[in-house]
Amino acid sequence: MISKEEIEQLKPFQARSIIESLRKGTVPVDFVPLFTVGRTNWLTFIEDDFENYIAQGGSKVRFISGDYGDGKTHFMSVIHHLALARGFAISFVVLTREVPIHKFETVYQNIVRELRGNFEGIGIRSLLKSWLQQLAQTDINAKGANGEKARASLGRELQELQGMDINFANALTALVNNHFTRQASTQSLVQTSGQSSSKDEHTDRDSNIDSDGNSDHELLLHWFEGGRATKKELKPFQIYEFLNKTNSKQLLNSLILFLRYIGHKGMILLFDEMETVIAQSASVRSAAYENVRLLIDNSESSSFLHIFFSIIPDVLISEKGFKSYDALWSRVRSIGETGSLNFRGVLVDIHRTPLTTEELIELGRILRTIHSNSYRWNAQESVKDKLIEQICINQKKMGVLSEVRLFIKQLIRVLDMAEQGQSTETMDMKQQIIEARREIEAEKVEQLQPSWDS
Repeated sequence: MISKEEIEQLKPFQARSIIESLRKGTVPVDFVPLFTVGRTNWLTFIEDDFENYIAQGGSKVRFISGDYGDGKTHFMSVIHHLALARGFAISFVVLTREVPIHKFETVYQNIVRELRGNFEGIGIRSLLKSWLQQLAQTDINAKGANGEKARASLGRELQELQGMDINFANALTALVNNHFTRQASTQSLVQTSGQSSSKDEHTDRDSNIDSDGNSDHELLLHWFEGGRATKKELKPFQIYEFLNKTNSKQLLNSLILFLRYIGHKGMILLFDEMETVIAQSASVRSAAYENVRLLIDNSESSSFLHIFFSIIPDVLISEKGFKSYDALWSRVRSIGETGSLNFRGVLVDIHRTPLTTEELIELGRILRTIHSNSYRWNAQESVKDKLIEQICINQKKMGVLSEVRLFIKQLIRVLDMAEQGQSTETMDMKQQIIEARREIEAEKVEQLQPSWDS
């Protein structure tokens, strides 16, 4: 648990950004650890799998099931932080109209675009830039025959990684050759022309692989991002395929092998808002479910990979859910059949393991401290623990204690009004819960609009 002192050290702008995000129903990913309370059993077993199964070469798929507002996205964000802290690369993909699960190439492109790990920045461009900067400190960057020999040796080493796709290995080799031979040529040209500049200036300029005007370099980066190019453009680099549904398994496996090669323990993929598929047309749903099946197949033939999908219970029980696609349903039908909770199982049922009243009160204290910091006032004096507890009691009476989002929205409303001078004793708490629930229902309707068909 993050200490109160750490929360109080947030800058007012950071605190206000958190509050504004919470109003919209989201928690900024960078600040998720501040709100991590409860569900320790699930997280304990997931962490155990990370260290003792996935990092040892295993693979697994889990479905995180919960109703709208139960905290699925937050739970996935906690997994995101756990994975990064333990040396895994992660990619957190939110499935939207811009990233529809029924278009696999688009999903893959977003996997590599959202990639994070032990490197600065986000995305495969940042990963490759970091790798090239590390290679610059080795013989790969040497001039003449020594550099050529080191680069050839690296190319063979990449090709010989068991399971590595030849196109992926050749693309990495071409990227290295292009970068370091061009850098050597540039430095030689500068020396020949009598111009002078510091070593640091050269390093800064030549390591900027995104904007140095090198069209071949840009083409290779475009390929790594899942972009298309002509066979004529790719042939000089001994690359003969670009991303498609058929080779996606090999390319994903090769990405994981490369991540392992440069020091990551494995890869964690998180797909949020899978439930929006239900609202789509039958043809779109079938294509989407086929891609879910494909990802499950990928995990079963991969190593060092864990995939998580967030879903609502309807995805498992509705006629428009997984059961509408036999090829997928035959793979997943057993995940929701057990009546008891299995913390090592495939289904992470957070709806059946809601935060307790005590855990919600602890979350409320954290929110109160952040709100105080945000607006520079003493919230604890006006909004006491007893009032936070009363919000929980009201939700429990309505049978919606598990809805964390509803609790957060209510409490922020109360904090806002108290900060503006209204006495909490005169607030209509029942009206607060009704208004907060109305907001959430509107958000839910908007999220589930069938927008992928267009």
